[in-house]
Amino acid sequence: MKLIGLDVGTKRIGVAKADSAVRIAVPYAAVEVDGTELDKIASLARAWDINSFVVGLPRNSQGQETEQSQYSRQFAAALKQAIPGAKVCFQDESLTSVEAEKRLKGRKKGYKKGDIDSEAATIILQDFLEKHAGKPTSKAAAAKHKSVKGKKPGKSHKLLTAFIVMLVLLGAAAGGAYYFYQDNLQPVFTDVDCSDTEDASSSACKPVKFEVSEGMSVNDIAMNLKNAGLVRNSIVFQVFYRLNYSGTALRPGDYEFTKTMPPSEIIAQMIGGGDAVFRLTLLPGATVSDFSDTLVKLGYDQGDIEKALGKPYTGSYSWIFEGKPDDAGLEGYLYGETYEFYADDTVETIIEQILTEFASVLEQNGLKEKFAERGFNLYQGITLASVVQKEANNAIDYAKVAQVFYNRLGQDMNLGSDVTVSYAWDLLHPDRDGTEVSNAEKVELDSPYNTRKNPGLPYGPISNPGIEALIATATPDSEMANYLFFLTGDDGMMYYSTTDEEHQRNISEHCAELCSVAL
Repeated sequence: MKLIGLDVGTKRIGVAKADSAVRIAVPYAAVEVDGTELDKIASLARAWDINSFVVGLPRNSQGQETEQSQYSRQFAAALKQAIPGAKVCFQDESLTSVEAEKRLKGRKKGYKKGDIDSEAATIILQDFLEKHAGKPTSKAAAAKHKSVKGKKPGKSHKLLTAFIVMLVLLGAAAGGAYYFYQDNLQPVFTDVDCSDTEDASSSACKPVKFEVSEGMSVNDIAMNLKNAGLVRNSIVFQVFYRLNYSGTALRPGDYEFTKTMPPSEIIAQMIGGGDAVFRLTLLPGATVSDFSDTLVKLGYDQGDIEKALGKPYTGSYSWIFEGKPDDAGLEGYLYGETYEFYADDTVETIIEQILTEFASVLEQNGLKEKFAERGFNLYQGITLASVVQKEANNAIDYAKVAQVFYNRLGQDMNLGSDVTVSYAWDLLHPDRDGTEVSNAEKVELDSPYNTRKNPGLPYGPISNPGIEALIATATPDSEMANYLFFLTGDDGMMYYSTTDEEHQRNISEHCAELCSVAL
């Protein structure tokens, strides 16, 4: 039976998997707790064809359950609802994360917080496997003890002693082998985050072309991966493959891997096989123009991109377009996430997968219903969330900024958002090619996106909002019910006020530089 182990936290969920037949738990990349964690775990379960889970149940030093224990139980209940027929077992654990970090430090490799969580999940799952490994019962052990009790030391006793010593030595060797095995299942580079702007230019994040030829053996593939610097150990790669994917062929084809990918991801792509796979990362707050630029850099034709962006999309996800005018584009709908595609996937295929993911996020968080409670259709909710995404300096302020906008709309005031003016100007002058004029002139721009001049919401979204901005806009901070103004100060902090007089004072005291920057 195959199992998935989970170390449930409030920020991340460590993931591991194992086959009870071989009883070796293997870590997998941790899942961020961002509102889509259940969907991501369900996706892994489908990909691995696993429906049984082992969830760590924290206990204190007295063996009692804690608040975190209740959190884990609530998560397990939600997991059962998200995955029909899922079987969940609990494994008692204490200070697992401490032990996980100790192990990672012992390997003397760079590691991230997510690695600690997944190592903790591995420990939880390994403990569960060993607990249910069919060990001799205490009664059998007592009988064995009784059979040798009272005998004088002799040849049989010496043989028994030697046998016990041999078992101890084998156990120590096995323990070392286990850590060696786990260490070599890690990516070649574990301290590089390719989604981080600073790390993205690292050589570890650059795609390495890799070919699997027809008739190539697993041994050949493993050796070539090692020679290309894509895995740490070719033997461990082969063992991992045979333990977890025996009978599943690695398909011939051209691939692209990075040195930050663990063997599990490399194998998964080669099982899918046939074509090179690439990752596409879209960030919250990016625009359709950013999306287009990214695809051009990946080798897609500008004409094909524009054609795909102008196409109507009518898949099962099409309910997300509720309220969207027919002539409005996909701004606001290209949800920020990291996706994987085959090199021959069309732009239409890429867009459809993004829209499907966005629909899943909206449905999972009940955002259509939450926006309806505020008198907005889904298009209006996404539109306001896109403005909140660009206006708020950090996620902590999303709900506050959203409430200020609701307050202004409630009093028939213009939103007065500078970022909508900037977006309107970008639509008119996408290259900003020497057409810069003063901010005073820009705020007079005749555009349906200019909320400094026009009442109500802009014509449509001005960016692709992330999940935090969407949720905050659907559930704004009611404690800000009296505030009508805000600004981001030169110190990066956000300042709120109830009157224009207070707002002007905040500008004078906190925004000498930033408030004069060109829109």
